[in-house]
Amino acid sequence: MSKEPIHIRTPLTRETNESLQTGDVVLLSGVLFTARDAAHARIKKAIENDEPLPFDPEGQVVYFTGPAPARPGHALGPAGPTTASRMDPYSPLLIERGLKGMVGKGLRSEAVLSSMREHGCLYFGAVEGTAALLADRVKEAEVVAYEDLGAEAVRRLVVEDFPVVVVNDLRGGDLYREGRERWRRRRAR
Repeated sequence: MSKEPIHIRTPLTRETNESLQTGDVVLLSGVLFTARDAAHARIKKAIENDEPLPFDPEGQVVYFTGPAPARPGHALGPAGPTTASRMDPYSPLLIERGLKGMVGKGLRSEAVLSSMREHGCLYFGAVEGTAALLADRVKEAEVVAYEDLGAEAVRRLVVEDFPVVVVNDLRGGDLYREGRERWRRRRAR
């Protein structure tokens, strides 16, 4: 694990992702897209119908969040991470199309983890309870698709030093599993 945060610019590449490992603290700068359950369902339908997607997933990072309305003088309202497993039925479709990063909270399914390893995608965790602090890292925000979904619309965010932790790396590392194993070992002493 790295001791100092690693500064990374989006879009991500497989080579960049291969250099990171579970537990690395990363400060993302560049573009992130937001999408939650309802947006993912529409993206799946667009893929199935061979329709254009709201963004080209190649090299991109999707943040699973539904932000609150922006306060005056802010690009985005509080935007904490959503439980990622709700996107598991849809994530491989975007990963297969070049998605290189996802940000959320909680465990991912084995199908998603397998797709991530095969296609070079990382899963990052954002800290729960820091929605307002995370929103402060957003410099620009605009709805790019599905405006009728309100908070669940797809947004294009420009972020600066957006803090995340690598939860699942390309080597099969899993921060949740590893953390539980360390806890069990310490408890057994």
